[in-house]
Amino acid sequence: MTARRLVTLTIALLVVPAAMADIGSRIWATGGVTTIEGSAGGGLVPWALLGSYASDEEWGGTVALGRAEVDDYSLSVTGAGLNWNNRLEITVAQQTLDLDSLVFTLKDGFGLEQDELNQDIFGAKIRLVGDVLYSPWGQWSAGVQYKRQRDFTVPSAIGARDDSGTDVYVSGSKLFFAAVMERNLLVNLTARATRANQGGLLGFGGDRNNSHELMMEGSVGLFLNRQWLVGAEYRQKPDNLGFATEDDWWDLFVAWVPDRRLAVTGALVNLGDVATLEDQQGLYLSLQGSF
Repeated sequence: MTARRLVTLTIALLVVPAAMADIGSRIWATGGVTTIEGSAGGGLVPWALLGSYASDEEWGGTVALGRAEVDDYSLSVTGAGLNWNNRLEITVAQQTLDLDSLVFTLKDGFGLEQDELNQDIFGAKIRLVGDVLYSPWGQWSAGVQYKRQRDFTVPSAIGARDDSGTDVYVSGSKLFFAAVMERNLLVNLTARATRANQGGLLGFGGDRNNSHELMMEGSVGLFLNRQWLVGAEYRQKPDNLGFATEDDWWDLFVAWVPDRRLAVTGALVNLGDVATLEDQQGLYLSLQGSF
């Protein structure tokens, strides 16, 4: 994330939305933040919540920038979403993975000199039933993410079968009032059918498996007050490539919502082994604006 892009986004988040009379009527922080795939949720896991503060008979939207720096890789994400009537969410995201240390492995082992991977993600999520605050069984949503590689050279060389693929998921989210030390607790469970390698950045399918598998994901967050949320996420991953094993992802996060127009999320992330490089840990930061 360049300094220029960061400054530009910050100005957009604080100045442009301020000119708008209303950004939606839902309760503070009930739109989640933008995941690395563009959908509303945490950082790694989509939630049943829809982005922005749009409620019934309202439109809303989000824009976001994210950056993850782990030991041997860095990932930049830009995303945007629209929410119609708190019923339908449409999202788009672009990911750029800087290969950093893997460049030498690709050059020596495969004769490739590519230094980054790029992926586009188009998503849709529909609220099926319930309300995260007041329904006894919470809110349930279903979503789809279509992912497309811009350059399939590296994924193809390491055994991926396709340059595009589709994830389908169902999420349930529930806020429990005064559940822990009189503070509100948010719990989310997501079931995802996927064949994506490293979220799609290394293509789809492989020599070990080329079919969709059901993966489980979960999130839990504790509201310290209405502006601060701390929690953790876990995301199960398929293992399709003989080239390298694929580990599950997890994070510990802190989200700060100083204003209904702005959310800042920081996290300690652990991606496990990624494409032969072991124990990838680091930090993640994202900025999101709502309008």
